[in-house]
Amino acid sequence: MKKLCFLLCLVSVSIFSQNSIEADKKAILEVLNAQETAWNNYDIETFMEGYWESEELKFYGAGGVVKGWQSTLERYKKSYPTKAHFGNLRFVFNDVSPINEGAYSVMGEYHLTREVGNTNGIFMLILKKMNGEWKVIADTSAKVN
Repeated sequence: MKKLCFLLCLVSVSIFSQNSIEADKKAILEVLNAQETAWNNYDIETFMEGYWESEELKFYGAGGVVKGWQSTLERYKKSYPTKAHFGNLRFVFNDVSPINEGAYSVMGEYHLTREVGNTNGIFMLILKKMNGEWKVIADTSAKVN
């Protein structure tokens, strides 16, 4: 009887864990899809809502490490100064994996179709759940073309 109870508890925990992970992944992808939509509407401020508004935010790209939400916003504005530079963004999510409770990594691709020339790249994001919301706390992006 004890073995049966143990097995039932183990199965219940496993099912709950899997459901929790799937719910987290869905919520994370909603944040990232909202960023994609904001980008395609040429709305950098709404795009930035997906990032942790903190001086602890880190963005790592070809220009090195940028620290802080405001500095990341300024980097985006400098790198994408016009609607023609923004273009149309499409994300491809290749992997969403838990790191620990309340934190996930997301690996994927970005594809920008633009008047000023298309560009593609890869990214790895770290998202953390804070105050009930998923936020990007670290972003590593690199062009591949």
